[in-house]
Amino acid sequence: MSRQDDFANVLIADSDPELARFLLEILARKGIRGHLVSSKEKAIDFISRGSCDFVFTGEAISSMTEKSGRKQDGFELLDNVRENWPELPVVMIAQARDVESHNQWQTIRTVVKAVRRGCYDFLTRPPDRDKIESLLDTFLPNHSVSTIASAQEDTRSLYRIVGRSANLIQIVELAKKIAPTSAPVLISGESGTGKELIAYLVHHRSKRAQGSYIKINCAALSDSLLESELFGHEKGAFTGACAQRKGRFEMAHGGTLLLDEITETPIKFQAKLLRVLEQQDFERVGGNESVRVDVRIISTTNKNLLDEVRQGRFREDLYYRLSGARLVICPLRERREDLSDLVWYFVNLYAHEAQRYITELDPAMMDIFARYHWPGNVRQLRNVVRMSLTLGAGPVLSLADVSWLFDELQPLTQQDYADYELSSDKYINGDFGLGGVPLEHLERRAIMDTLRQTGGNQTKAAKVLGISDRTLRDRIHRYRQEGSLQPV
Repeated sequence: MSRQDDFANVLIADSDPELARFLLEILARKGIRGHLVSSKEKAIDFISRGSCDFVFTGEAISSMTEKSGRKQDGFELLDNVRENWPELPVVMIAQARDVESHNQWQTIRTVVKAVRRGCYDFLTRPPDRDKIESLLDTFLPNHSVSTIASAQEDTRSLYRIVGRSANLIQIVELAKKIAPTSAPVLISGESGTGKELIAYLVHHRSKRAQGSYIKINCAALSDSLLESELFGHEKGAFTGACAQRKGRFEMAHGGTLLLDEITETPIKFQAKLLRVLEQQDFERVGGNESVRVDVRIISTTNKNLLDEVRQGRFREDLYYRLSGARLVICPLRERREDLSDLVWYFVNLYAHEAQRYITELDPAMMDIFARYHWPGNVRQLRNVVRMSLTLGAGPVLSLADVSWLFDELQPLTQQDYADYELSSDKYINGDFGLGGVPLEHLERRAIMDTLRQTGGNQTKAAKVLGISDRTLRDRIHRYRQEGSLQPV
């Protein structure tokens, strides 16, 4: 288990060798990777790869003369960044000539121009070391976190699984063992637990890592669109089909296809999917030509598939076809050892948005986190940390300035906790637990309580519950048919 596996990347767009050495030295001591370019075009190329976290630039990047007309390429870079990567912080360092000539008005005009065009800060040469370090601490915090697995490609982080709990370590080790095989993988777990991260780990550690990794969210598409998205369509197959289009299966040939929330597919479509998985060939919608593919399938679900099979909502033969290997990810409430690492990880990720330098986590806040049951799991924790960063102030991360979160993060009562334990048992074992209360009743209660808390806002309730809008609408429709929907 490593403590810090990926690094922030800072771009230095300037041709001054003295400034470059000065900045690179500071970056190296902070464990930050510095990348030096001497033209606007190279700077834009580097940023466009999606691996840049911070930019230092001069008013003039290249060392051309005034007659070349390129003295403003630093501002051209700034304009390009603001248009295409509006959240990327850029700090401009004024040309030494402004200081040496004592032309204060020229310097002031340059500062105003830079700030108006989106610079986060403006420094003069030679820049102050403490100021540079303060900017880096604010925008690129580098608090140490425990990492179980991670991977990088060049300067880009592919994935990072943060934590230290035994449950999480066990799942990661199992995923690594399964990865080199060709077995289909079924990953189960509550919404927000990190199923997609584990899915990508399996792909990246597999023999198909050089192939495509294609994802499709089965819950986000209608029945008709799902077939077209997966299998593609021929020109003229339906209104609006102006050209032949490859589906996700074809795109994933030689690689991996992730079927996210597989339980959201209708029974009728499941029969078509089973045939494709068995034979590895299909016809595009509106076509007769058979298309052969070689694809590994990874599926995810936030439900107990065996229970869905018993309820007649999922085909038994498809279940056994998908679950060649099965991984069950524990909810965050069973991984409390990971809380501190996850909070610091999200601080590293989002502190730049609030421009806060966080040095400490409030013990009272962490105690609340430890006692809370986290129905939205890691996704909910991320949102809470991000909101606390945005609305709070000072170097200590706490809930003091977001008091409404105290009401949301109340611990469960003894009975509620028993219900959650029952829910967890039912999820894993597919049976009934304490008191014989079905999981459906607990699910209905959680949905109704959340709708009341959100004033009937279904989109907000779905986010809190960690389910899709479509899933929530289906549940509400079913409750109405059953006559069990109470006024919000």
